[in-house]
Amino acid sequence: MTAIVIVLLIGIPAGYLVISAAQSRDSGRDKEVESSATGLQNLRPSKMKRRVFEVPIPDGATDVRYFETSNWRTSRLYVQFDVTSGRLDTFLSELGTSRSDLRAGDLTISPRDREAVGWNFDIPGHDWAGTSNRQPSPRPSQDIIVDLTDPGFPRVFVVSTTTA
Repeated sequence: MTAIVIVLLIGIPAGYLVISAAQSRDSGRDKEVESSATGLQNLRPSKMKRRVFEVPIPDGATDVRYFETSNWRTSRLYVQFDVTSGRLDTFLSELGTSRSDLRAGDLTISPRDREAVGWNFDIPGHDWAGTSNRQPSPRPSQDIIVDLTDPGFPRVFVVSTTTA
């Protein structure tokens, strides 16, 4: 009986400590990979990043990629994803805008931001439309471009910017 109590009192906390250390080490490696990225990562941004930058990526979005930059004054989250037409409407609505706000041919993402992640909107034959969602500080503002070439499955490009 005493041996069982000793095993329970020492073994369970020791096992928890080993598991916790392994998880912490893995988390540090993930963060190291994320901070060393120099362009779009083939990942979905964390829920926390999506909340901070107010980019509600719809469930069912595919080919999700993102990149984050940050300095003492400005932080930007670059996000790209493919989505169904109906989910595009939901996404725009959650941002406080709508499909009717998209202006054909309006490339709202700046050349500097396009260059940061290698986005090229000069591809002939594409049906680009854009809008901007300006919000008072400290809330982020978003510049959005949608490739409507395939109207049933548009590709969305977003740059969400916060300033201090």
